[in-house]
Amino acid sequence: MNNHVTVLEIDGKALEHNLNYFKGKLQTATKVLAVVKAFGYGSDGVQVARFLEHKVDYFAVAYTHEGVALREAGVQTPILVLHPHLQNLQAIIDFQLEPGLYNFTIFNAFLKLTREKSLDQYPVHLKFNTGLNRLGFSAAAIPEILMHLKAPTALKIQSLFSHLAASEDAAEKAFTSNQIEQFTAIKEAVCAALAYTPMLHLLNTSGVVNYPQAQFDMVRIGIGLYGFGNDKKETAQLKNTHNLKSIISQIHPIAPGETVGYNRAFAAKAATKTATIPIGHADGLSRRLGNTKGFVRIQNQDAPIIGNVCMDMIMVDVTHIDCNEGDAVIVFNTQEMIQHIADISETIVYETLTAISPRVHKTLKT
Repeated sequence: MNNHVTVLEIDGKALEHNLNYFKGKLQTATKVLAVVKAFGYGSDGVQVARFLEHKVDYFAVAYTHEGVALREAGVQTPILVLHPHLQNLQAIIDFQLEPGLYNFTIFNAFLKLTREKSLDQYPVHLKFNTGLNRLGFSAAAIPEILMHLKAPTALKIQSLFSHLAASEDAAEKAFTSNQIEQFTAIKEAVCAALAYTPMLHLLNTSGVVNYPQAQFDMVRIGIGLYGFGNDKKETAQLKNTHNLKSIISQIHPIAPGETVGYNRAFAAKAATKTATIPIGHADGLSRRLGNTKGFVRIQNQDAPIIGNVCMDMIMVDVTHIDCNEGDAVIVFNTQEMIQHIADISETIVYETLTAISPRVHKTLKT
């Protein structure tokens, strides 16, 4: 049992608010795929999926074991595995997951496996590369793909999809528009040869905001679910879902001239009172937040982090805060605090959220 006193509370009401905000931007028939990879962006993918199961049409995970965890938790909604690997293909079938096939190595291996098992119309998703140059078939691969899909086939193309490279960047509008055009051409070439029409999906969170004309049949909402819209105006319309909390383990009086922490990074110039908090870089707190660059909140007041961030602990200055051992500590509970941590850490909120360690206890509250 995880009884770490540092806890991440996931706000279910905020999740639902954010989901409904993006649904409000969609056409009536457009489906929603919720991205719950990477432990639900640092929260808890299983708890988030169970909460959203009857509110969305699909889930997406990065790797097979993430999808297995959802199935073992009782989630029945279709699950797209975005980045399957050869050694996991049997598990995909065992747990009724749907692989995203992105090259002929994985495509041929999965086709062979489904034929060996005499499966019929197993749902798969074809990913095409339109400019991100990360995963995906090229448009030139379409004839060979179609050759393998001639009836009878063990596979059914559930969807065609691609991934935008810079949908949040207004300066890259021409590039993104070109990606949309490429995807449309790929869709036309593939669908013309099939006796059915697969679902189409291209847009991520920022794509939903900036390219409503390209909603196709489904959109994928990732970071937007968790309170960030890659744009200050959009983020202001969303609610924070991640609330990271801890407690004060010990309070120390520090005399002038005494030092605190590894490498004696903090030296007291005057009488100081410090509080030790059980969270450190092993819990996902960047070392760049040390030496007063970062802070936590105690009794609604900012307490600067002093000295170096330790693996399991931080020390904060509470000289002017009336507090006691055992009192609550807010590491972050607003979008602004998360963004501040990301800025000081010289990274993006995606990394700040997904850095939260699995050893931190996670609980979803509604």
